[in-house]
Amino acid sequence: MKITFRNFRIIDAFSDMTGNVRVNGGRIVDVVPESAARADPGIEDGGLVFDGGGRLVLTGGFVDMHAHFREPGSSEKETLESASLAAARGGYTSVVCMANTKPPIDNEEAAAFIKRRADTLGLTKLYPAISLTEGMGGKRLSPYLATGPSRENAYRPPLLSEDGRDVEDDGLFAAALRRAAANGHTVSCHCDLGGEDAAVERALRLGAGSRVHIAHVSTKGAVELLRRHKKLKPRSGITAEASPHHIALTHGDAEAAGAETFGKVAPPLRSEEDRLALVEALKDGVIDAIATDHAPHTEEDKLNGAPGFSGLETAFAVCYSTLVKRHNFSPQKLFSLLSAVPARILGLSGCGAVSKGGSADLVVLDTDRETVIDGAMFASRGKNTLFSGKKLYGAVVLTLCGGRIVYQQAF
Repeated sequence: MKITFRNFRIIDAFSDMTGNVRVNGGRIVDVVPESAARADPGIEDGGLVFDGGGRLVLTGGFVDMHAHFREPGSSEKETLESASLAAARGGYTSVVCMANTKPPIDNEEAAAFIKRRADTLGLTKLYPAISLTEGMGGKRLSPYLATGPSRENAYRPPLLSEDGRDVEDDGLFAAALRRAAANGHTVSCHCDLGGEDAAVERALRLGAGSRVHIAHVSTKGAVELLRRHKKLKPRSGITAEASPHHIALTHGDAEAAGAETFGKVAPPLRSEEDRLALVEALKDGVIDAIATDHAPHTEEDKLNGAPGFSGLETAFAVCYSTLVKRHNFSPQKLFSLLSAVPARILGLSGCGAVSKGGSADLVVLDTDRETVIDGAMFASRGKNTLFSGKKLYGAVVLTLCGGRIVYQQAF
């Protein structure tokens, strides 16, 4: 499909300008700055034309390093279809889904099957993570790590993770990290064993020489550990993420909703001091990326204490309202945290930016639009969010994945 985006503010990690972008055959075929766009008709024969009026923002599709799609085994919480629709509505064109399904995704064949189904849907580019241990039981290496990638290379995950729990045995954890590093894999670490700070210290210590990624950082102590480690070992390859709910909310919000029910998440919402430490760490690069930790549940699940919130459809508005409006981040910095940096960590070439020749994974944003969040309207089956009823700035109005429009609302 041929599409021209005319008179948009084009922002990514590398540029901030007004101009035109042309898409054809799933690729970005031209990026024309405003100075040249005056003489540019901006129309492809037989193609669609969208006019941004110089106000709407066009940026690279968002990349989520951390989401729970619940398939296989928990279709009452989420299906591949509902999660993919939620991703498209949230502007996410690439997503890593975690392995803690029923049964867990611990081998190449299971992961490849999920990816093929997602590719058939065509709503988002899905990359299933593979677990570190067999069945996520913490007793022996997963079949994928034990044998290594197949010669046929049916599927190579950009991330390995035991998210939802830690590998308790130090020897097994260290062996998994070494084996992952030998095969060029990054490992996302949950970091909860003995408390977040202690678990982060353990992951940094046992992961020396490995590509370790610290998931959902939530404490000031963990931030300081990462800051110290990165200063001492700037080329260690350690990366980290923060989640929108930890960036925007505190334990007071959890308590108001019910700390053991609708306000429960792992790790828990922390103090305002912790929240501000995350904001500062995102600003100066100690925390590299933002990831949703999308965790859909039924209402019954939440009443019974299941931890987590649905986050794909609220992430942009939450982050824009919190980081740009409240804490003076530039839009360019925010979009880098949501797109280019996670793409780089995952090794997803050709996405996360608006550049000629790159993949046509793009999102159109109305940063002036005010939105009142209503979890009941989510595409996700999980309506669990602490942002229901909150007025936030910023809306996703169009998502383009591989050159196809997968979500659109009125501009």
